[in-house]
Amino acid sequence: MAVPTMTPQQRAKALEKAAEARTARSALLAGLKAGTTSVAEVFARSGEELVKKTRVAQVLRAVPGYGPARVAALMAVSGVAEKRRVGGLNKQQRERLLQALAG
Repeated sequence: MAVPTMTPQQRAKALEKAAEARTARSALLAGLKAGTTSVAEVFARSGEELVKKTRVAQVLRAVPGYGPARVAALMAVSGVAEKRRVGGLNKQQRERLLQALAG
């Protein structure tokens, strides 16, 4: 599939939109790292476009004490694929992840 050609204005607008999304995602993950936001709150916001497109592993790695190995194990036990995004989680997967984080 070929990448569509964009005018310089379209490209600038797309770059601006991407930068805004990165900034917003960074703020979301910073809230998790600081402890001001919980994973349950992030999952509750899964209707938002930004949260929907964020990878579950990225969210979990932002939780203090959870590195790549611990997150991979948690996701395997919970039955969540490594590349899964928050918007793609079903109710059971969310509950299993939250229970595993609590316990």
